[in-house]
Amino acid sequence: MKKSEQLALEMREKWDEIKDLRGKVVEEDRDYSQDEKDLIEKTLDEVGEIENQIELEKANESINNRIDELDAIFSKSQPEKKSKKRGRGDNGSLGQKFIDSAEWRDFMKSAAPGGRLAEKAKLSSPPVQVTDLLQKTLLTGSSDLSAGAFVVPEDTGIYESIGRYPLSLRNLISVRQTTSDTVEFVRQTAQVTQATAVPEANVTEYTGATGEVSGEKPEGAMTFERVAEVVKTLAVWIPATKRALADASQLRGLIDSELLEDLDEELENQLLNGSGVGENFTGLANTSGVLVQTYVTDIAATARKAITNLLINGRQVPTGYLFNPQDWEAYDLLKDSNGRYYWGGPMAQGPRTLWGVPVAQSFFQTQGTGWLGNWRKMVLWDREEGTISATDSHEDFFVRNLVAILAEMRAAMGVIRPSAFVEIDLTSGS
Repeated sequence: MKKSEQLALEMREKWDEIKDLRGKVVEEDRDYSQDEKDLIEKTLDEVGEIENQIELEKANESINNRIDELDAIFSKSQPEKKSKKRGRGDNGSLGQKFIDSAEWRDFMKSAAPGGRLAEKAKLSSPPVQVTDLLQKTLLTGSSDLSAGAFVVPEDTGIYESIGRYPLSLRNLISVRQTTSDTVEFVRQTAQVTQATAVPEANVTEYTGATGEVSGEKPEGAMTFERVAEVVKTLAVWIPATKRALADASQLRGLIDSELLEDLDEELENQLLNGSGVGENFTGLANTSGVLVQTYVTDIAATARKAITNLLINGRQVPTGYLFNPQDWEAYDLLKDSNGRYYWGGPMAQGPRTLWGVPVAQSFFQTQGTGWLGNWRKMVLWDREEGTISATDSHEDFFVRNLVAILAEMRAAMGVIRPSAFVEIDLTSGS
């Protein structure tokens, strides 16, 4: 078995471990524990490393295969070697021409009388002119009519895509499963606040007379509301010819990967910025009831004020900040009056935090605005995870040998406690 195939089996085993763990969490209808999250993160890193090794091994195997092919070609075309003792008049090698030259023979007569050189002799031979170094028919590798006919471009097996934005939001929020087209949850709108100190009763029947104490306890009250979120569909498709899919075996895999990655990007965009109109999610930026932190002094002070805002008004403990990468860069580059970086500078190590709270970045977060929140209060309900299907039944695709490849996912999302999030204004004067 090739090394690349062995690595592929190893990668598959690690991927199966992740799927088994996910199945267990889904079956038990719970969130991932921290140990499980750490294990998944570690395993994903290992899968990525193995994938890189596979690409390198495939490239090496491709080179070796090509060398073997050329070796077989040259072995068949190579003439049999004939043993022949060359004389001075033979058209021998460059070295033979050199030692047979008159200049070299005359030099050796004077430098080595009797044919022996002194043990510590230092030689400096005269220039020797050797003709016919450039043959009339020169073999070169630049022409297909010469040696270039044997030069075949190397197929490295490497495919380099444009790349996608790193995604982070799905790892912050709660992810659950649903088998329905609508999910509902109950949200408390008012809590019990009537508790007070109560004196001991001094009468059996309270009449309201002076000095009487009823000892009656206050009645508490709380209210609720039922919230419904509808499952929405995210989809994208691409046309391809059947011939292209048949002739380029890796093309179908690339198409599937591109479509699914595009769905993942749109999902993160919807979670943050969905308008709530039509089939769009109501993203966090358009959810009513979130807290707001205005800009104060500088971005560092503003971020710290947001923590207090969330603790007092939202009654929540933050689990993370979310910033646009350019805004997080502004935090990284903050300096004090002596030109020293606040956060440790370029050599700082360890997890990225701000005021002790972990920081995540999203390319879909609007620059100039950040978020602080208890991200467990945003829930994504998976109805159907990303799937791929193909058909030739679209319009006239059947008679044109075309295939429509479709990727889609169905999910619902909801911010179950809007006051668990603080929208942070990072721009002065806005």
